[in-house]
Amino acid sequence: MSKPETVFKVGAVRAAVFRNTIEKAGKSIPLPKVIIEVRYKDKTGQWNGTNSLSINDLPKAILALQKAFEYLMEHRDAAQQNESAETDLYS
Repeated sequence: MSKPETVFKVGAVRAAVFRNTIEKAGKSIPLPKVIIEVRYKDKTGQWNGTNSLSINDLPKAILALQKAFEYLMEHRDAAQQNESAETDLYS
């Protein structure tokens, strides 16, 4: 997996922002994606990640995702430089 563009951490919850590139009509278009993960230590002390959130993780996930959304909106113009006016990947 490629390295994320940025990561927002709130406690054990992480929202990692990726910008994959797809080909459409001969153009390279950056496609923003966010992966949410909760980090934890297992019984052996090894770090692991899960996409399953407990009730206590939900407010942290909301905040991390909000920060990821704000980041993507702030960096939207840079991403759209390679897009046509007809293509809106953010809607």
